[in-house]
Amino acid sequence: MGLDVGMKTIGVAISDELGLAAHPTTTISRQGMARDADQIAVMARERGVTDIVIGLPLELSGAVGRRATRVRMFADALGKSVGPGVALHEWDERFSTVAVERILIQADLSRRQRKRIIDKQAAAYILQGWLDARRQAL
Repeated sequence: MGLDVGMKTIGVAISDELGLAAHPTTTISRQGMARDADQIAVMARERGVTDIVIGLPLELSGAVGRRATRVRMFADALGKSVGPGVALHEWDERFSTVAVERILIQADLSRRQRKRIIDKQAAAYILQGWLDARRQAL
């Protein structure tokens, strides 16, 4: 499972059973850290998720800033909600939303259409990057 954690929403993506391709799934409206973590944990259990990749919004310099610190706080809450059977992974997502935005513009989607799907598409982009890197490391 891949997550793009924002201030207002969380984009969610799931991989296929072989771990080859990431697919955008949904966008969750934020309702508070504990409730959001519990909602993701339920989704993970329903889908038999063993790994959750959380996009970490590092600063351009690679430093951990305010946004990344908030995402790590969410990751801590999520870790408690999912329990020990699910591994959490951080993935540098500095340019994921920008890259996805470009792809959606090239696909000639309207601003309204892009806004509706960008978070779950960014989650898929994050998850796909992690899946590809993991496969290359084997």
